Amino acid sequence: ELKGIVFVIQSQSNSFHSKRAEDLKRDILKQAVDLGKELPTVLLIHQIDRHEGAWTILPLMTDFSVTYGRNSSWIFFCEEDTRIQVVKLVETLRRFDKSKEWFLGKALYDEESTIIHHYAFAENPTVFKFPDFAAGWALSIPLVNKLAKKLKSEPLKSDFTIDLKHEIALYIWQKGEGPHLTPVPEFCTDDVNSYKVDHCATTFSNFLPLCGEPVNKEDVFVAVKTCRKFHGDRIPVVKQTWEREAALIEYYSDYADISIPTVDLGVPNTDRGHCGKTFAILERFLNHTSPRTPWLVVVDDDTLISIFRLRKLLSCYDPSEPVFLGERYGYGLGTGGYSYITGGGGMVFSRTAVQKLLASKCRCYSMDAPDDMVLGMCFSGLGIPITHSPLFHQARPMDYPKDYLSHQIPVSFHKHWNINPVKVYFTWLAPNTEESRNGKKVGYNREDL
Repeated sequence: ELKGIVFVIQSQSNSFHSKRAEDLKRDILKQAVDLGKELPTVLLIHQIDRHEGAWTILPLMTDFSVTYGRNSSWIFFCEEDTRIQVVKLVETLRRFDKSKEWFLGKALYDEESTIIHHYAFAENPTVFKFPDFAAGWALSIPLVNKLAKKLKSEPLKSDFTIDLKHEIALYIWQKGEGPHLTPVPEFCTDDVNSYKVDHCATTFSNFLPLCGEPVNKEDVFVAVKTCRKFHGDRIPVVKQTWEREAALIEYYSDYADISIPTVDLGVPNTDRGHCGKTFAILERFLNHTSPRTPWLVVVDDDTLISIFRLRKLLSCYDPSEPVFLGERYGYGLGTGGYSYITGGGGMVFSRTAVQKLLASKCRCYSMDAPDDMVLGMCFSGLGIPITHSPLFHQARPMDYPKDYLSHQIPVSFHKHWNINPVKVYFTWLAPNTEESRNGKKVGYNREDL
């Protein structure tokens, strides 16, 4: 029965991530050997590279159907940090009739309708369930075959991939004609050392990766994009919250204000995309900062970020590689589009990535083009992959299911809309949960937000 399960690890080609995925693959195969079972198939998504959009999974359904449609029972997906008890997983899947269409996972749902899901199910967002990828999720082969057939007659629309787990669940649901997600209690996101995990087929480590000492403060240059109209309300929030964590920080504006101070890059402010400004920041980083500074972080003036946690995370990446890191979105991936790092959550570049980009001829097609999308297009053309981290967030904490955030140590959130951004920072991102501010202890409860 184990050989009827095709394991698909949602891996990435960056060396840090691919090694972790290979470790998980080895662990699955070792468990199979120890059980004396025939070895299952274990695939790493980043190696299925015929598709730029392989990470969005739906474009792979035709291949899965052709290759595994006759001799397998389940496709089981997981993240590189998902831990799997193979015996328990086989027992769990055995409960479901493999000849029927099943979509199994740990269920997440929105408590209120949210922009990242295009305000879907606005009447009652709790009714629609979608899988927490960290716990693993499974599709029965009859459902894979049905999806492959549907994708042939109805190709994926060429638009945005913003929250993959929600969008996959929507596509499978087919406006009520397809299966809903069936919640499986054995798919867990509890830590492997938790007392709750005895019944779990999967577990997930709740941690921020640390691969040695955090990188030095002086190794991270922070560029804040702002403009004159936000100097008075957004910049004070940065100064009250995370500015103190940054050793090297500059504010880039359309107006030089010495009280902040801001640097006027000579690029007029635009109402939408800020491509001209961002490319000017990249040029400045390359030509006017120490060549020994390996990392650049570009954030908006309403991004809330933990530089302290980012320094830990960056200890896992090699800055001699072209690294472009943050929260990954996709555009037109069903029809040969590209992936990009969404700007609001923060875009992290190794100096090597900036050098390769600026050495190419890829530039903004207009000053107000969306900078994050143009960067994605450029890096895609250069064959430099996007590196995704779910710890960066384009939206506010309340735009994500509580259960999803409960197994994260977030690096960033974005937007000040209808929240107290200082309170959000000290609750979710401050180096200590109780940060001393003006001599007073400040501690907030996440449940209040």
